[in-house]
Amino acid sequence: MTVLSFDEKGADVVYEGTEFRLEADLIEEATQKSYPDVTDHEVLQLIEADPALSGEPRRVKDILS
Repeated sequence: MTVLSFDEKGADVVYEGTEFRLEADLIEEATQKSYPDVTDHEVLQLIEADPALSGEPRRVKDILS
């Protein structure tokens, strides 16, 4: 299971027991979108090859508000 925690500057990730940080500019470059408009599902797809996506995708700006 992958755990994502978002803030204004990026996302903290726990993937298979490994913790790391994805900075907002890296997420923007990988998705070709501005960070606030990226969804949690898109970030999860950057980390996992075939993630189990559930629920509606939420934009970072909605998560942070």
